[in-house]
Amino acid sequence: MKAYLELLRTLLDEGAPRTDRTGTGTFGIFGHQMRFDLAAGFPLVTTKKVHLRSIVHELLWFLRGETQVASLQAAGVTIWDEWATAEQCARFGREPGDLGPVYGHQWRNFGATKDGASYRRDGVDQIRAVLEEIRRNPHSRRLLVTGWHPAEATQVALPPCHTLFQFYVQDGKLSCQLYQRSADAFLGVPFNIASYALLTHMVAQVSELAVGDFVHTFGDVHLYANHVEQARLQISRPPRALPRLVLDPSVRDLFAFRAEHVRLEGYDPHPHIKAEVSV
Repeated sequence: MKAYLELLRTLLDEGAPRTDRTGTGTFGIFGHQMRFDLAAGFPLVTTKKVHLRSIVHELLWFLRGETQVASLQAAGVTIWDEWATAEQCARFGREPGDLGPVYGHQWRNFGATKDGASYRRDGVDQIRAVLEEIRRNPHSRRLLVTGWHPAEATQVALPPCHTLFQFYVQDGKLSCQLYQRSADAFLGVPFNIASYALLTHMVAQVSELAVGDFVHTFGDVHLYANHVEQARLQISRPPRALPRLVLDPSVRDLFAFRAEHVRLEGYDPHPHIKAEVSV
């Protein structure tokens, strides 16, 4: 995870002070890229403890096309709660817990017809389409999924930050590149790295491919002003060996994955570092 620690160092040393939507203030840079060889280990940060369980449940929630937080909360995952309050949802005429056209909707039902406060199931299933294209034409340059819908970006409390990802097949290996328009380097980016690395492993397994690289490309990547001391603590810690991701080999359908099909071996991180999320 040296690439991630270098990003934190760059933000601490070179990040320019910037105002932001939350009013917290950030130190940011524009345009940065990290690359992780997924065959070398699962890229879960070891310089602080990161809870893979929440990442797994969130990714499966995206893949189910869900936008209501109830199933996340039932699994004990609270990472979307700040944007699912009655106050936040009422801004868009929705009931508490209904996030509207966020990731799951865009991935599985892009461009659907709106019917009142809900959507018909008549949009494009981008995930299923890209799986079919990987099998049919693995060298396609159109293995893309977008989370950004300009007409709907103003209809949610938090428009998609990880906006577009592309798969690439070469020599029997599946790689993935993510473009992230906005990235909270301390709290969000470790989750994002692990989530898309996990997705790449899952898609590779059901496509009968090995894993290649995960490439993480940023637009505005920033360190919140109230995370500076936490970031300094984190980069002072020596990184440890990466864990190994183990997926249940019997799962051959991406949409059949469940949380119990995903486990880590050898994850030995430094202690968790607490930091407040800016909403």
